[in-house]
Amino acid sequence: MKKLVFLSLFLSVFFGYSQKKALQAKSISQNISIDGKLDENAWENAAIASDFITLEPDNGKPAPEGKKTEVKILYDNDAIYIGAKMFDDEPDKILKEISQRDNFGTADLFGIFINGFNDGQQDFMFYVSAADVQGDCIMTDATGEDYSWDAVWISKAVLNENGWTVEIKIPYSALRFSQENKQIWGINFFREIKRTRYKYTWNFVDRKIGTFTQQAGTLEGIENIKPPTRLFLMPYASYYLNAGEGQKTYGTVKGGMDIKYGINDAFTVDAILIPDFGQTKYDDQILNLGPFEQQFNENRAFFTEGTDLFNKGKMFYSRRIGGRPSEPDLNDNEKIIEQVQNVNLINALKLSGRTKNGLGVGILNAVTEKTFATIQDTITGDTRRVVVEPLTNYNVLVLDQRFRKNSSVTFINTNVTRNGHFRDANVTGLVWDLNTKANTYNLSGNVKYSTINAEEDKRGMYATLSFAETAGKYRYSFGSDFVTKDFNPNDLGINFYTNYYNFFNNVNYRILNPTKLFNSFRINLNNYIEFNKDSGKTQDASINANVNLTTVKNNYYGMGITVYPVEICDYYEPRTDGRYVTIPRKIDAWASVSTNYNHKFAIDINPSISVVDEPGRAAFGVDIGPRYRFNDKLLLTYTFSFLKRNNNKGYIDSYDDDDNENTPETIVFANRDVITYANTLSGKYAINSMMTLNLAVRQYWSSAENKNILKLDQDGTLDPYSQYTENKNSNFYSWNADLSYSWWFAPGSQLSVLYRNNASNFERVIYKDFKRSVTNLLNNDALKHVFSISVKYFIDYNAVKNKIRKRA
Repeated sequence: MKKLVFLSLFLSVFFGYSQKKALQAKSISQNISIDGKLDENAWENAAIASDFITLEPDNGKPAPEGKKTEVKILYDNDAIYIGAKMFDDEPDKILKEISQRDNFGTADLFGIFINGFNDGQQDFMFYVSAADVQGDCIMTDATGEDYSWDAVWISKAVLNENGWTVEIKIPYSALRFSQENKQIWGINFFREIKRTRYKYTWNFVDRKIGTFTQQAGTLEGIENIKPPTRLFLMPYASYYLNAGEGQKTYGTVKGGMDIKYGINDAFTVDAILIPDFGQTKYDDQILNLGPFEQQFNENRAFFTEGTDLFNKGKMFYSRRIGGRPSEPDLNDNEKIIEQVQNVNLINALKLSGRTKNGLGVGILNAVTEKTFATIQDTITGDTRRVVVEPLTNYNVLVLDQRFRKNSSVTFINTNVTRNGHFRDANVTGLVWDLNTKANTYNLSGNVKYSTINAEEDKRGMYATLSFAETAGKYRYSFGSDFVTKDFNPNDLGINFYTNYYNFFNNVNYRILNPTKLFNSFRINLNNYIEFNKDSGKTQDASINANVNLTTVKNNYYGMGITVYPVEICDYYEPRTDGRYVTIPRKIDAWASVSTNYNHKFAIDINPSISVVDEPGRAAFGVDIGPRYRFNDKLLLTYTFSFLKRNNNKGYIDSYDDDDNENTPETIVFANRDVITYANTLSGKYAINSMMTLNLAVRQYWSSAENKNILKLDQDGTLDPYSQYTENKNSNFYSWNADLSYSWWFAPGSQLSVLYRNNASNFERVIYKDFKRSVTNLLNNDALKHVFSISVKYFIDYNAVKNKIRKRA
């Protein structure tokens, strides 16, 4: 008899999990008050989703009885309602840090994942923390969680003697589903107990399988509902007060509107009329000594929200739209006396969605205005205005066909059309991501073709192909890239390296369940080799091994070493076609420690070292980031970063011999010491789950002091070059400080108040005085000040319509 009981339990645990669970939703007509109490009669007879299963770290183990979870779902003509009880036999230990929206901090979580088409392709995820903080995102297996997507819904979390409860109302306008009379949705529920870092799901998600969205249960019983008209208006008004040395203090009033309109159950149009990005986060500028531009993160909501389709194939870099203008050509004795920092965006529109047959369509269009710079002759004083950016149209088109619930083929086109004689650009790509039915193997790749129409037309191609095993403890991957010299997607994308082909592979091992020592453990071995396409010379060659693990006490440790076993030829640093500089063999090593953030005090430490096969040439650095959570409302995080590169070799100048056209261009390098210091401080004080005060401060100083000048020879070696006497030292320091207040005063509606000051300076003279590099910027002569207030109000067409009907 005992054997039969054990066998029944074994089969239910290890085989029953592979079956999709089903939950029945209950139709209601009474009003539900979203107060977290679950005391309405409608909740009493609703079906219960229970028996949660561990997602991580002990994947597949049933949740303990003392931590059980129960979920019920109701629905009416306007929304679905979720009621969840998170039982906890130690309720006084529930973590409940109050944080900003989409940033849960150190708090327990409950989540509901909904796929209205039940196709295993895309989940709409809604989270509520034990501190009553909301978060939402769109999830696909290909791109992961996209928290830039924001919906408007209502929730309330309440702690009690048995644990905590959550009550949620999600309007149908926040979801996507078909027009069928009987709905069957994909659904899963999630719970995280933060103090143990254990995560649970209602329907079992097997971590041995390389997919998440396809392992959901089903929600049944929703009948005779219709997708509502999805029309949202978000008018805004803002005021900016600007002050700085040498300019009169002035104020600016702005106003505009964002519009979201659902064309049908699948497609949505987003438009911004008279955009305002004045309160977006500042960029972390650095002293950039390399041959490529610095790449910045996108902080503008319109270009981050729901852009998973546009990121296919990595062909779209949204910072090109409304970015810095081009530098004008200057004659002798000329200087720029007036130039805008960023090109103004006139308007932007995007359409995105996916049909029931799995065809995703994305269209993005933006127009930027004609932009001028003023140039002055330093001798005569005459000025002239030149166009640095013409009226420009940016366009992205994506067609993404998904099939078999886990694979896709994508067509992408990016196009930039500039008014007048300025250059135009076009890039077309085909991307594929193919997985076996069991999600155990993957074949992915892409082919891209670029065209530049200018004085000299250029065309180029980029192709990549890779194969990977994506399931189990042992996994591997290998592939190759091929890029021609004239491949250039940079008018609307970003790509640094061209004219090469490479081969790469990875072998890795991970644990899928915790051991006595580790909650997670993974070791990787990577090999990479790259050749210049024209010469066949080795551009890169490396062998890397790294280990990443989390202990049972939830402390993270990582370490890695990369060996560059042969000399390589760098074709990019000389910044002249066909020339290269030889880079010696070297070894890089790093380590990382991150203690458990559940503790009030935690710290991150990241040391690194690089040793080059050349006397005295090395680099070493460290990042140290302590953090302290004073209570559930106040958190401060500080990071100190230091990096020193001794005897670094880098480009500083080049020129032609005017007397002899056959003489190769002279390329000048410097042997230099580069030192970088950075201090950042961030803080958060949460008044409640709807109001926060936020602080962000960054001080940065980096200098490159040239010790001796070198000349690049044709064979890639460097020789002393005493003829060059110009001062090409570099000294850059900057300061940024933001103090902001945010209040979500109504669903989807926000009041933001921001005070910002910033300053930066670049010099050729290096003063080795840290205090001077900071205090030089902290005075009225250097600092620029901005004070701004912005109000955004969310208007839902359906809510307005229903109110009008009730009054009638």
